[in-house]
Amino acid sequence: MKKSLISYIKPYLFLAIISPLMMMGEVLADLCLPFLMSYIVDYGILENGLVTIRQDGGFAESVMNLFYGNDYTQFQIVLTFGIMMLLITLVGGFFGTFCAYTSARAAQGFGHDLRRDAYRRVMSLSIEQTDRFTTGSLVTRMTNDVSMVVEFVEMITRHFVRAPMFFLGGTVMLLMLNVKFGVILLCALPILAVTVFLVLKRAIPMFSQVQKRLDGVNSVVQENVSGARVVKAYVCESFENERFAKANDGLCSVNYRVLKLMAIINPVLTVIQNGAVIALIYIGAVDLSAGLAGMSTGTVMAGITYITQVVNSIMMATMMFQSISRAMASGKRVREVLDTDPVIVSGTETASASDVAISMKQVAFRYPGTVGRPVLHDINLEVRKGETLAIIGATGCGKTSLVNLIPRFYDATEGAVEINGVPIQNYDLTALRKKIGCVLQKSELFSDTVANNIRWGDPKASEAEIKKAAQIAQADDFIMSFTDGYNSFIAEKGASLSGGQKQRLSIARALTRKPEILIFDDSTSALDLATEAKLQKALHENLQDTTIILIAQRIASVKNADRIAVLENGTITDCAPHEELMRTSATYRDIYNSQMKQTEEGGAR
Repeated sequence: MKKSLISYIKPYLFLAIISPLMMMGEVLADLCLPFLMSYIVDYGILENGLVTIRQDGGFAESVMNLFYGNDYTQFQIVLTFGIMMLLITLVGGFFGTFCAYTSARAAQGFGHDLRRDAYRRVMSLSIEQTDRFTTGSLVTRMTNDVSMVVEFVEMITRHFVRAPMFFLGGTVMLLMLNVKFGVILLCALPILAVTVFLVLKRAIPMFSQVQKRLDGVNSVVQENVSGARVVKAYVCESFENERFAKANDGLCSVNYRVLKLMAIINPVLTVIQNGAVIALIYIGAVDLSAGLAGMSTGTVMAGITYITQVVNSIMMATMMFQSISRAMASGKRVREVLDTDPVIVSGTETASASDVAISMKQVAFRYPGTVGRPVLHDINLEVRKGETLAIIGATGCGKTSLVNLIPRFYDATEGAVEINGVPIQNYDLTALRKKIGCVLQKSELFSDTVANNIRWGDPKASEAEIKKAAQIAQADDFIMSFTDGYNSFIAEKGASLSGGQKQRLSIARALTRKPEILIFDDSTSALDLATEAKLQKALHENLQDTTIILIAQRIASVKNADRIAVLENGTITDCAPHEELMRTSATYRDIYNSQMKQTEEGGAR
């Protein structure tokens, strides 16, 4: 069952509930301070304070009588209420600090779990699904979008209570000071509400555009960083700079429009806040000059603080709406990843035995979203256990597409693919892929030591097993020439290695798995013929029970295979040993003759 984003807060629900409660304590403390300050101004600072406090009775006189009886000075009034304000500030600070801690713990725990599940889902998606999302978009969703949702969770656990409480509490305290102050709020609030509504109505749809433009920037950066050598080789820095500038300008433009809209709110709130303060001072001055009861200098000062708190609470609410809008856009994008069901669904079979390692019956394959003639059609093939099958054919005839069906990078659109007599869809994906070692066309290495890159094939491989795999792959000699040998660090994507070295390390990595089926997808193209001959001899001596599928362009690489499948126009036209193909297959003879002619011409030159 698919999880909603809200469900990720459940493990941290206690912290998420505690945070608003702590925030309530901080807000109540802040609301008490102007009230106490008014007593200091009215009774502790003004000259007639002592007379007034004894005439007024109520809270102030009760407090002073509690500590001093009927004999106290104005300084004692200031000191007493000042200490009360200090204590309340300390209590409020404690609540605020505890709220910040619990909300951060809840938000970061939420983000950790969400990011973990999103990453696991990305790893479970098929190649066609990750291609559809694009790499740049997935990076943005895993980083920026998740961060936006985490920021929203932290804000909601802190400010969801703070803003309404300041608004309601400030309004109530303002009315308790003087009912006339309520008229000021009644005039100011509609203007504030209309301004915020109009701004957010236009800004909210733009947040989705911001994230899409950020996808575009990330995609350009990712392509140019990974393809830096090609860019430099073709002197296309200026072109790529312009492409990045276009994507960057698009992001900047949308961001600028959003920020320009949001910038309207601050000056409007400031003008309204200051206008309300002026109106409050004016009303207070008129009432004070008229000598009306219930109005004092302390009341006016407290009223200014409360009306400022009310307006600021609206500012906080606006920031919350902005965060909610961004989080909704980002949350939708993260949910798209989490709700995407993998096209390649795992089965339950984990083990089976058969003399036929790989079987393909009337297999056809078409890449998702394409029309017209399928890439592969009418594929019928059996590869026996321990057999070496080579596949040869023109560029684009479907060789890589064919071997991609074996580890289920894609599923056949028609027909059946079986491993050890069991339909491939019935296998548990992990168990299936552990049976198979893949050495792909593009050698992917990671920023780690040589040993750890080889150990990817089997995390539990010993140093002896790693060295043995490297020796079979003809990689041991050049590894030992490095300063730190197997502990030498490889630059990102193997940038510090030659093409042949990367291919041999990739082969060693596959060999450490000790697979039942070993696939070489044109993965010896960077090796010279002498090194490739040594590699094939070592494979033959050490992997006699391993089924090998070998894709190559060179006849010299495949002619010693048990059988050679000739792939032409998406189907297997011939499949036999080298000598037989030379007699029966015109296509194979053409490839052989063209390569031998090139070899002879090269030797003559």
